[in-house]
Amino acid sequence: MRNLLQILLLQLVLLTALPAAALELRETPSLQARVDAGSLPPISERVPEAYQQVVIEGDRQPGEHGGQLRLLMGKQKDIRQIVIYGYARLVGYNRDLELEADLLERIEVDRNRVFTLHLRKGHRWSDGHPFTSEDFRYYWEDIATNPELSRGGPPRELQVEGELPLVEYLDAHTVRYSWSRANPHFLPALAGARPLYIYKPAHYLRQFHPRYQDEAVIADLIEKHSKRNWMGVHVNHDRPYKATNPDLPTLQPWVNTTFPPSERFVFERNPFYHRVDQNGRQLPYIDSIVINIASSKLVPAKTGANESDLQARYLRMDNYTFLRQASKRFDFDVRLWQTAKGAHMALYPNLNTNDPVFRDLLQDVTFRHALSLAIHRYEINQVVYFGLVQESNDTVLPECPLYKPEYRDAWIEFDLALANNLLDELGLTERDSRGVRLLPDGRPLEILVQTAGESTEQTDVLELIHDSWLQAGIKLYSIPSTREVFRNRIFSGDAIMAIWSGLPNAMPTSETSPGNLAPTSKYQYQWPKWGSYYQSGGKSGEAPDMPAARELVALNDRWQRAETKAQRTAIWQRMLDIHSEQMFTIGIVNKVPHPVVVNGALRNVPQQGFYDIAPGAYFGIYKPDTFWFDEARR
Repeated sequence: MRNLLQILLLQLVLLTALPAAALELRETPSLQARVDAGSLPPISERVPEAYQQVVIEGDRQPGEHGGQLRLLMGKQKDIRQIVIYGYARLVGYNRDLELEADLLERIEVDRNRVFTLHLRKGHRWSDGHPFTSEDFRYYWEDIATNPELSRGGPPRELQVEGELPLVEYLDAHTVRYSWSRANPHFLPALAGARPLYIYKPAHYLRQFHPRYQDEAVIADLIEKHSKRNWMGVHVNHDRPYKATNPDLPTLQPWVNTTFPPSERFVFERNPFYHRVDQNGRQLPYIDSIVINIASSKLVPAKTGANESDLQARYLRMDNYTFLRQASKRFDFDVRLWQTAKGAHMALYPNLNTNDPVFRDLLQDVTFRHALSLAIHRYEINQVVYFGLVQESNDTVLPECPLYKPEYRDAWIEFDLALANNLLDELGLTERDSRGVRLLPDGRPLEILVQTAGESTEQTDVLELIHDSWLQAGIKLYSIPSTREVFRNRIFSGDAIMAIWSGLPNAMPTSETSPGNLAPTSKYQYQWPKWGSYYQSGGKSGEAPDMPAARELVALNDRWQRAETKAQRTAIWQRMLDIHSEQMFTIGIVNKVPHPVVVNGALRNVPQQGFYDIAPGAYFGIYKPDTFWFDEARR
């Protein structure tokens, strides 16, 4: 039998700090009239027994209730950003990128195989109905494993090599998920910007499910909502991430009250929200959020006209000067946050291109090194980014615990002499009358770089690369298209190279999946066919034929089975070492600042932060429910 120490080593318990002593809860002013009228319970009956106490300290201060936050979005579907920003999750990342319980009171994890979820007693949905294990049961039995609603079966994060979890409902507030092998994807999926929803408001959704509803009523619902079957009706009402159904109960800090289509959406505070500050005030501080829909091209101008209180979406660095000038006329601040991608711009040699000559060349690491050495990153930094960014490979950022300087610096120094020597060593010594090298089949070495045609910034960067590559005897052509055409050319193998952003999450920990470093998806533009092969289980695409790529696949599979942090860390480091050596993607710059406009009356928004969807859910890890307005705006 394992002794107590062994059990403690094998078990991770994610705890949320509870109040040391009972706080005196203070009613939210905007809800007082409803409480007095008896249409809403008092705060002591609205928050869970073990509510989550949020201690606001350091450079932030406890706030006051009130006010309306204005946002601008470029299209209606962007109202889902409020679900991302609100960032209420079963477990979530804190500012140190550590996982901790949130909606859950706590979670116990045994060897990444057994996960015991403890719900907060007295926790309620936004309509006041209890949040219990029944909501987990409904999702698992009536949605995830229902072949009509989930034709492809449960989400892959709930499967370990095809094995589904044993789901147990130990009592009204305890749920357990168990697998025979480790499932390291489970907790990060729950904490994602677009989370894995393993619970649903059963009391609301049962009315659309034939297991719980009369057949005649279901038929009427199908006709009323103009759907083909009951599944369409159910799915249409069950969109927690898209936030398009105001009737759907939620656990988020703000609840949508506006049915689409609309050009103005209003999100009101959730009166049953589970977080409370150290002064006994239920969060969020801000009463409501209004989203005005405008053309994405107009968002920078409207932001500069003081039509938004917290704006980062649709803003770019080339808006910075204009916004700073506008801030002199209006009371707002323009802050520069960092992005968390491995590269703001990276070249993707298509190792699966249909052109056999280019395929052989691009798969040769010496050629990729030569391409990188012939890029004048310092010039790009100064000309395009005013010297504000970091010249770097496509890799993890210095703030990442897995970072090594050589990951950033390998093969990025501008060295035309060495680049030309490497190209000569490859036998590319013949040139045409323009000085462009010739391929083994006699064609000029002309590389067509596909772009999605969405940014003049990409064009500016490619023009500078064109000039330096030409000095190495390589001619670059930029081929703009729509994003759909861009992707199809890459997937089909017609593309030779593409330009796109780099690693989507350059701030991982050893607990983060390293799948982005291995051929696991066709959306990895350096090896789409290898990624498709893995993604489809061999039904499409091609098996990797490079030893380094095969090793990455094997390491990724080993990480999924690893049971200790030390094992996962070692796997991550080896995969990053391989990428540093092989340069499958050619990073140009990273740590590009992103402008964040903050109204002068808005408090607790960090002066510096990371603005990216992974891992921080944009504003999410900074807890927007703790942002508040000064007295004039309240």
